[in-house]
Amino acid sequence: MGVLKTYRLRLQRKRLLIRAFRKRRQLSVRVNRIGMIRKRDILCFVCLRNERIRLPYFLRYYRDMGVDHFIIVDNGSDDGSAQYLADQPDVSLWHARGSYKRARFGVDWINWLLRKYGTGHWTLTIDVDEFFVYPFCDTRPIAALTDWLDASSIKSFGTMMLDMYPKGGMGEHRYDEGQDPFEIASWFDSGNYTITRNTTFGNLWIQGGPRARAFLAEKPARAPALNKLPLVKWARGYAYVSSTHMLLPRGLNQVYDEYGGEKASGILLHAKFLDTLGHKAAEELARREHFAGSAEYKAYHAGLQENPDLWCKWSEKYINWRQLEILGLMSKGNWA
Repeated sequence: MGVLKTYRLRLQRKRLLIRAFRKRRQLSVRVNRIGMIRKRDILCFVCLRNERIRLPYFLRYYRDMGVDHFIIVDNGSDDGSAQYLADQPDVSLWHARGSYKRARFGVDWINWLLRKYGTGHWTLTIDVDEFFVYPFCDTRPIAALTDWLDASSIKSFGTMMLDMYPKGGMGEHRYDEGQDPFEIASWFDSGNYTITRNTTFGNLWIQGGPRARAFLAEKPARAPALNKLPLVKWARGYAYVSSTHMLLPRGLNQVYDEYGGEKASGILLHAKFLDTLGHKAAEELARREHFAGSAEYKAYHAGLQENPDLWCKWSEKYINWRQLEILGLMSKGNWA
């Protein structure tokens, strides 16, 4: 990479960190339990709004995995999410009073909290409808993965986001608070993905799946990116650029092998397609706080009017991480 490009990326990283520093003024602490955090604790960072129905299972899933503390930004929930989170003994909670869109869709807030509290820790930055799956997750806690990454001098761990959906119309399956969403949304597309390489940041760019074929079939280039870097051994000078799709410094994005081998990777099971999506789409369409004028939610709102069935003859029913490895969607690499 040329000297000029390297300089520009360093300048961009500096600007992102300055933005995060300025946006910190929009954050006010509601419950601060940071003093509970120990040196080797694994931390989970989340930005959310009105996700009360999802929170019990989300917290249980990651506690069972071995996450030690949750650092959460609530952007004006009015459904009881904030109070529920404030009552959890392993949650530190901030309120964000500013615009989600003007905070780069929450990334500025999260970058600040990662810099202040995540430095030196393994950090998992996710949304409440994303569920991390990694090699041997059925038998090994997440600390086993981070210990191996430390021993291998690996600072970031890549995933593909896998959209999960039910068989039949979404409105036909009621999701109840505390329920495992994958009891309902248990199917996924095993193929139908495109992968390109971002030459500027060095990350892979993955698109496709049910969102592309069902909601954005006429504009596939606008389909959401499915590549994410949620698990990072955070350092003070790091910054997310666009959601968790890419990071600076640039080297953190190279979580794949260019020479014919495979690096270990994981999956984020994405539990968006539940019966709650219709209400969420209408709310976010009215707020217009999402990317590209909430174009993705416009597509959802229009498509959901007919209670679509995303299942097709190529759909696969989720079993476990080994199935995903066999299908080539994730890899254990040389972690045995």
